[in-house]
Amino acid sequence: MKRKQYEKLLEPLEHELVRMARWAKVHGERICVLLEGRDTAGKGGTIRAISQRINPRQCRVVALPKPSDVEQTQWYFQRYVPHLPAAGEIVLFDRSWYNRAGVEKVMGFATGEQVKKFLREVPKFEQLLVDDGIRLFKYWLSTSQEMQEERFAERLEDPLKRWKLSPIDVKARTLYDEYSKARETMFAATHTDHAPWTVVDYNDQKHGRLTLIRDLLDRLPDSHVPHDEIDWPRLGHAPLEEDFDLIKPIAPYPLED
Repeated sequence: MKRKQYEKLLEPLEHELVRMARWAKVHGERICVLLEGRDTAGKGGTIRAISQRINPRQCRVVALPKPSDVEQTQWYFQRYVPHLPAAGEIVLFDRSWYNRAGVEKVMGFATGEQVKKFLREVPKFEQLLVDDGIRLFKYWLSTSQEMQEERFAERLEDPLKRWKLSPIDVKARTLYDEYSKARETMFAATHTDHAPWTVVDYNDQKHGRLTLIRDLLDRLPDSHVPHDEIDWPRLGHAPLEEDFDLIKPIAPYPLED
């Protein structure tokens, strides 16, 4: 999809996202969106597309680092609970508690028993969240191995994207089938009526973003909340000159002709 077409289609969705955020704030809704998928699937770009027009004080992004030594001794879900949304908040998880069923399982960071325990417990954990009123959405961003390799190569060649590559990515490239099996096991155990998975084709990332945002909006109540009226009086005096500022601004960045 060409960028101009994408931006044209995205703009009305952005207006709907802003209206949705206003509705969530007024009604105290708690919205939690989990974004999962293979490396390079497009989680970061999707999060930016959802959040870039929403007040950042209301819409939070959670991307937790590797667990500390202390966190590894805690109840598995404990490190995620503090990041759940409060009233009026929208929280976007760039990977979530499902790390245990994916990368931790495939890369050997969790034992087989830990993974089995997680798969038994997570439907109960999510039932508690939903029963308490949290609106939980779980998305899997799907991409083919060929497309994943193409995006890895792009990151390797682009100095501005090189930071996205890690030793884990290098090893993961050889474990594509293992990740597929882990995903199917995860779906079988955690695709529930109260917290179902939604798979979105992300071989075309722009099209995928539009599809995911449209689905998210369609699954939330269509409740219009009008803007608050703002009293915006005219200034009763002439604008002040800035020539007498004590600190002068630095020279502007030079622009090419």
